[in-house]
Amino acid sequence: MEQLNPFDDPQQDCLVLINRRRQYSLWPTFNEVPAGWRPVFGPQPQPVCLAWLDENWRDIRPLTPNDAKNNHV
Repeated sequence: MEQLNPFDDPQQDCLVLINRRRQYSLWPTFNEVPAGWRPVFGPQPQPVCLAWLDENWRDIRPLTPNDAKNNHV
């Protein structure tokens, strides 16, 4: 029997996290938010969080250290 990755379960509630470089991550609520990240959306069902990411994460390139200082993320 194939073991499913718990991060891929579309039935679970998730958070959308952001870090200082404006990178986003879909994160299941059963896991503690990792250091350096903070929630910006959720908890909501995984498909709702994915839709939020599609709508709000326009540029997947991380900020450079200089960009991060100037934008105070």
